[in-house]
Parts: sequence; C-alpha cells; structure tokens
Amino acid sequence: MPNAAPSFSVTDDHRRAYDQQGVVTFESVIPEDTLRMLREECSYFLGYADAEMDAQGLQSAGLNRRGNRYFVGLRYRFSHRLYRFLFGDLMARIAGGLLGDEVYLFYEQWVVKGPEQGMSFAWHQDSAYVAGPMAKTHRPYLTCWCVLDHVDERNGTAYILPHDRGDTRGRLLPHTKMQGRNDLVGYHGDDPGDPAVVPAGSIVCFSSYTLHRSGANTSDHMRRVYLPQYSAEPILNDDGRPQNLAVPFLRDRNSIYDPDKDTAARYGGLDQPV
Repeated sequence: MPNAAPSFSVTDDHRRAYDQQGVVTFESVIPEDTLRMLREECSYFLGYADAEMDAQGLQSAGLNRRGNRYFVGLRYRFSHRLYRFLFGDLMARIAGGLLGDEVYLFYEQWVVKGPEQGMSFAWHQDSAYVAGPMAKTHRPYLTCWCVLDHVDERNGTAYILPHDRGDTRGRLLPHTKMQGRNDLVGYHGDDPGDPAVVPAGSIVCFSSYTLHRSGANTSDHMRRVYLPQYSAEPILNDDGRPQNLAVPFLRDRNSIYDPDKDTAARYGGLDQPV
C-alpha cells in the first residue's frame, strides 16, 4: 500500500487545532504516483456518473449536474486500486491521529466542479446529511478533503468556518433545504470563512460539525477532490445496520482492514453500492 513520507506525522498541535477549531491542513502529503492514480480513477467514475444520467435521459440526478458539479459516492469497491489509498499508511496516520485508536471508513466520494460553470455549494455541516435520529446523536466524523488540483478562490475551493466563529464545537446546527436544489443550508451569517488555498496533493481535514461552503469554479479546468470520511465508531440506522459504510480500518492504531474480505464484498454483492 502507498506510504506516507517517513517524516510525516500528526502532531499534538494538529490534534489541538482539529479539536478546538475543527480543521487542520496537511500540505502536499499525497505521493505523486498516488495522486496520478486518484486522477485516473476520478475520470473513470465521472464517466460512470454521466452514463447513468444518459441511461435515464437526464441532465441532473440528485446533487449531480452534468458537466457542472458531481458528487459520486460509494464506488471504491468497483476499483482495484482505491482501497490501497483509503486504507493505506497515509490515511491511517491521519485518521488515527485525529480520531483515536479505533477507526472505520464511513463514506467516500468524488466532489468535482466543471470548468467555467461549476456551481457553488451552500454553508453546511456534513453531519446534517446523516439521516434520521442518528443526526442528533452520532459522534462527529472526519472529512478528508483530498485535493487533486491546486485549489484557490478562482476554481471553487472550500471555505471553512472554524468552530469559534461558527459556534459549532460539539454543536449540530439546524439546516433547511435550499429552494430548487438539494443543498442543505446551516448558516446565514456574513462571515465569508477562510478559503483553502493549497497545492494538489494536500489534504484539508475537518470535523463533520465544521461549517464549510465552496464557490463556483470560474477557471478553465476541472476542480477535482476525493473525499473519504472516517468515524471513530459505526454510524448506525435505527434498525442497527450501518448508515453508508462501517468498514473496520484501525484498532489500537493498527490496521485491521482485510482486502480479501472487501474483495468478496466487491464481487459477492455484500453491501454493494447502488
């Protein structure tokens, strides 16, 4: 599996920033060969999303808008390579360092904005998208915003509102659905947030309680992000089954991920994404 740079580690300062402000950034930590693989996989899965819309004669489906904005999730089991990143050494160091001894993969998705037209995304907390009563009771999980292209204010980067400015430390805000779109909105204040301006290969980590938004992509290139999310415990539905994923990753900071078992899931129909 791909390894992090030997010098990379999550420090006490990183943990303190994540706990107190809900965000910490690791610049240029994804190795070049891994970054190339993620870009290739992204192209494949965007084509997959377009094909699904074509089959239904649609230009949009859910949060996806053809050529404009994509949220393509729960697809890693269709790949022979993505699991090496999701459960590799780099993500073990980050997820274990910020969440603690026990870690599960909760969700993974591609978040892409098309050139010169990629839509903005409203202020929200990721936990607002957890369905049902669990939205009020689950422990905040970790979002890892893995940047495949240099991001800045021109191409639709994320804007983060730290806990102290959003009053979100340990607090899930009420959200409402934006009229005409499926976006949830949890903040209506005038704080613009802090833009993430980082090179490709960086990972911006934030809590699922951290408010964030993104602007439109006004550049002439796609803005591509891969977004794995990890939890310190399975997030369950009311019937006791996992919501999204609950793939065991770390126990006592050691990897317990079983690729053979996950291969069985990939080809045997267990927890197969739809």
